[in-house]
Amino acid sequence: MKPRILMILTSNARMGDTGGQTGLWAEELAVPYYALTEAGAELTLASPAGGATPIDPHSVKPKGENDAVVERFLADAQLQNRIQNLPKASDFDGAQFDAVFFPGGHGTMWDLPGDAGVTRAVERAFAAGKLIASVCHGAAGLVAAKRPDGQSIVKGLRVNSFTDSEEAEAGFQKVVPFLLESRLRELGGKFEKAANWQPFAIQDGQLITGQNPQSSAKVAELLIAALAHR
Repeated sequence: MKPRILMILTSNARMGDTGGQTGLWAEELAVPYYALTEAGAELTLASPAGGATPIDPHSVKPKGENDAVVERFLADAQLQNRIQNLPKASDFDGAQFDAVFFPGGHGTMWDLPGDAGVTRAVERAFAAGKLIASVCHGAAGLVAAKRPDGQSIVKGLRVNSFTDSEEAEAGFQKVVPFLLESRLRELGGKFEKAANWQPFAIQDGQLITGQNPQSSAKVAELLIAALAHR
């Protein structure tokens, strides 16, 4: 049977109250999407609000100037149609999938933590022993989720995300509603990281987390390997 993965994307296009645009980081969807699909996985895409997911304009360049995988993503009419017509995360039971996957982009920081459908999908998947994976700011989808005993799903586990120092270097540490590394540490996660903008991903039990856009392929590789062992 094909592994089934629920991939949850952001619905949020606004960078807080700054007037700036954000959304999904294109590479963080494109790289895992194609890697997982080519490994034989069946992907279901969803978002908190459903409908169209916004693409962070900073994550794409004019046609012909992007990395090959982003060019493929931009030219993929079927995938472009899918991300314009998403169902809601609340329509799905995370326990019915082999994994739940969160691509990042700053948009996630505003809508994933407070969405009941997202939190329920993660909690149901985690309680059922399924895999939970995230890239970069996608770990915002983990911060509200609890285990059946009421503890955070990240407590006591090695975990990673976009780091506080990367947020500072990007200039958004005063813009985001919270700092992701700091929050994961507060929740009891054993945060590990590499230098800024270096590829880094770790697995601890059911949790697979990666640091930044450059880590997208590593997260996908770890997830593919973990699915193969199940």
